[in-house]
Amino acid sequence: MNDDPRTLVSTGWLARHLDDPDIRILDASWYLPDMKRDARAEYDHGHVPGARFFDIDEISDHRSGLPHMAPQPEKFISRMRAMGVGDGHQVVVYDGAGLFSAARVWWLFRLMGKSDIAVLDGGFPKWTAEGRQVEDVPPIMRDRHITVSRQNQLVKDVTQVA
Repeated sequence: MNDDPRTLVSTGWLARHLDDPDIRILDASWYLPDMKRDARAEYDHGHVPGARFFDIDEISDHRSGLPHMAPQPEKFISRMRAMGVGDGHQVVVYDGAGLFSAARVWWLFRLMGKSDIAVLDGGFPKWTAEGRQVEDVPPIMRDRHITVSRQNQLVKDVTQVA
């Protein structure tokens, strides 16, 4: 596998970079109600070392009647800053299903003009199947500055796709 930290990285690549101060790891697990799984509880029970929990429900724009709409840039900035994700960080996102909600967060970062984001190939299931280290404590998060530039061309409304 060609590890390109702008798209997809292997578990081996991430394991080699866990101590890199410019890496930010996000657990973006989210599940449909009928899956009967609790993403936050699973994160609290164990996650990739250094991972922060990215709450898709919380960061979404709740002003729309539709679920999981992309937030306004100001809300994205506020949440990323509080999570310690800033300019110059390489972000790696994964989820507990292997590849379900992580792709959505990858796209959200791209929508906000951030290209330094990659999905962990195989997600948390592959990470744990390989016997890699997990931890059950969240990392210390310090506010970081993040600059975004929403890429509106990545969003279409119903009239543009009908």
